[in-house]
Amino acid sequence: MAAPLDMESPTLSLELLPTDPLLLILSFLDYRDLVSCCYLSRRLNQLSSHDPLWKRHCKKYWLISEEEKSKRNQSWKSIFISTYSDLGRYIHYYATLKKAWDDLEKYLGQRCPRMIGSLKESVREEDLDAVEAQIGCKLPDDYRCSFRIHNGQKLVVPGLMGSMALSNHYRSEDLLDIDTAAGGFQQRLGLKQCLPLTFCIHTGLSQYMALESVEGRNKYEIFYQCPDQMALNPSAIDMFITGTSYLEWFTSYVNKVVTGGYPIIRDQIFRYVHDKECVATTGDITVSVSTSFLPELSSVHPPHYFFTYRIRIEMSKDALPEKACQLDSRYWRITNAKGDVEEVQGPGVVGEFPIITPGRVYEYTSCTTFPTTSGYMEGYYTFHCLYYKEKFFNVTIPRFHMVCPTFKVSTARMETNHNEYAVDEDEDSTDTDEYEDRRRVLDIPAPSGRCPRHT
Repeated sequence: MAAPLDMESPTLSLELLPTDPLLLILSFLDYRDLVSCCYLSRRLNQLSSHDPLWKRHCKKYWLISEEEKSKRNQSWKSIFISTYSDLGRYIHYYATLKKAWDDLEKYLGQRCPRMIGSLKESVREEDLDAVEAQIGCKLPDDYRCSFRIHNGQKLVVPGLMGSMALSNHYRSEDLLDIDTAAGGFQQRLGLKQCLPLTFCIHTGLSQYMALESVEGRNKYEIFYQCPDQMALNPSAIDMFITGTSYLEWFTSYVNKVVTGGYPIIRDQIFRYVHDKECVATTGDITVSVSTSFLPELSSVHPPHYFFTYRIRIEMSKDALPEKACQLDSRYWRITNAKGDVEEVQGPGVVGEFPIITPGRVYEYTSCTTFPTTSGYMEGYYTFHCLYYKEKFFNVTIPRFHMVCPTFKVSTARMETNHNEYAVDEDEDSTDTDEYEDRRRVLDIPAPSGRCPRHT
């Protein structure tokens, strides 16, 4: 017989659910909601303390492994709570930064282990508080969090943040420890409230983080300083932007390293970017190119953007021995963003005439400059066969593009009469004598030779 229509149905309550489905529901809650359940009822208090529920949160936020749990000899909930009491303010950053550091250490440990020895242990929370009191500025939580994992590195060569070598110009950037960074904190005009993140002992180059939104910078923006050489005001500093936050800046760099985006050469990280499409094969010979922008040799005013490129020439190991050949000359077609074209032709490359045989790889580095923020190069090499000396052939160099990072113009320059900064952007900025003069302006140690341009 059907129940009367006016009979009330019993109210459904979570507490009336069996234990297993209730635990399943609780497993979808975040740690905050799980803690809140402890105060709702005695049963939910008991169930929310079910240890397997806290395993997911320990792994998600603190990257705690089963092995580490066994060593600690604590419950998952105890581990979460004790870790939160120490690192709770960094809960939204810790897992991402810890994974980046772990991945970097693992990768470098296999490829350039001596760099691992330069890393410093973590700092305490009170050490970071003391630095904030010293400089009178708050440090962003993602930056603080990274130092709770590693306190940067010792001032050594090679630097963790990448190297660059070109002819007689060399730089290698260290990731500064917190005390050294605090010692370099800037309050002078042009760099007010800026903290150095990196430092190169060869060039004095640093990447800075803006701790406040002043002088045209966004808060926590990361940049290379670039003196405005055409300004009468010495505080006129232009900026090449390298990151919008410490988290983005550091993790994107680590990703480039551990995915092979930056090559490991002579036991150090080189910051060359390789476009996978920038490869050309002619017969048995493949040419590929990677490029890098050098902020320390560039300027916005006058417009002079300096790039280096690394070229790899390789003959297939399956090629016949009689395919061995020698490079005779090179031809370049160089186009800037305005469409202006420069053609360069000359013997050899970097003063050499390499012989290419099956399986052999030849690599070299050269440079170019543009009066515009971008440009591209392409061309070919001319070879002759070693077994048939009268036989010549060309090998294609793929087109490769170079683009400088986003930059910001000095507010000191913008506030001054623009007539002081008349710039002829059509002027060719690739002359090597100008390159030497500008090195002196930037106070970069002069090399014993000149940059081999377009080789």
